[in-house]
Amino acid sequence: MRIFFTGGSGKAGHHVAPYLASQGHQVTNADLTKLSHPDVTDLRVDLTDAGQVYSAMAGMPTMADLEAPELVQGGSGSAYDAVVHFAAVPAIGIAPDSATFETNILAHYHVLEAATRLGIRKVVFASSETTYGVCFAQGERKPLYVPVDEEHPVVPEDSYAMSKVAGEVVSRSFHARTGADVYGFRINNVIEPHEYEEKFPAFLEDPSLRRRNIFAYIDTRDLGQATLKALETDGLGFEMFNVANADMSVAATTQEVVERFYDGVEVRKEMGRDETFYSIDKARRLLGYEPQHSWRDVLADPRAQG
Repeated sequence: MRIFFTGGSGKAGHHVAPYLASQGHQVTNADLTKLSHPDVTDLRVDLTDAGQVYSAMAGMPTMADLEAPELVQGGSGSAYDAVVHFAAVPAIGIAPDSATFETNILAHYHVLEAATRLGIRKVVFASSETTYGVCFAQGERKPLYVPVDEEHPVVPEDSYAMSKVAGEVVSRSFHARTGADVYGFRINNVIEPHEYEEKFPAFLEDPSLRRRNIFAYIDTRDLGQATLKALETDGLGFEMFNVANADMSVAATTQEVVERFYDGVEVRKEMGRDETFYSIDKARRLLGYEPQHSWRDVLADPRAQG
C-alpha cells in the first residue's frame, strides 16, 4: 500500500518507516527533516499548516506515479491508502508547554482532517504512555491498578500528554464522522537496539529509574511490527492499544516490583515473573501483535537462575 508517514525522521519513525518499506509498501516521509533513506520518499511538510498537509496528502506519492494511469492529478481523493501519524514534539522540556500542546494538536487535527476528507480509510497514530499520568507527573504517581490496560483513566498533568489525550478525542471524532478505521498506539518508552548496552545496565541495577515508565519499554523493531499489524487489520473502527514489549525493562521480578513500588495498588491478575506491567493483551488479541525482542537478547539477566 501507499503510506503517508508523518515523523519518519524521529526516533521511532526512522526505524518504522524503513521497516514498512522493507515489507513492500511505498512510504512517504512527511517531516520537516529528511530521513534520507533510499527506500523512503522524503517530503518537507509543516504539519501545523493545514494547506500544506492537504496538498501533500492529495499529491503524487513518487515521481514514478506520474506514469500510473489510475493516479490522475486533480482527481478526487488521495493516492495514499493509509496514514501513519507519528510526528510530534515528543516530550515536555523541548519547547514551551504552550508550543508543545499547540504544535501537537494542530498537526494531529490537520492530518486526520485531510486523511478523512480525501477518503483514506486507515489511520494509525501515535499516542503515549504518558496519557496515564504517571510518566510526567509532579512527584510520584502510581497507577490505580496493574497491569495498566487501555481502560485505565487517562489523567495527565503535562502539556505533552494533554496533547496526546486531545489527539485521541480528535481521532475518535473523525472516526464517528467518517467511519474510517482509526487506531491509536499508547506507545511506551521507545528503545533503539543500540540503547540496550548503553542504558539498560543502569536499569538492571536500579529499577527505580524505570518507575515513571511503569517499568516497560518498546523496541523500535517491535513497534514496526505493531504498526504493520495495524495497517493489515481492518474493521475495528476506533481503538486504542498499549504497545510495549512483553517483559519489563528491569531485572527485578514482578513480585519484587509490586512489593517495592506498588504497595497498596490493586493487582488485577496473576502475572509472570518478568511480565510487563503495561498490558499488551488487547494488541495481542485484536492485532495479532507479538513482541519478538528483549534486552535479554543482548545482556545477561543478573537475576536469572541457572
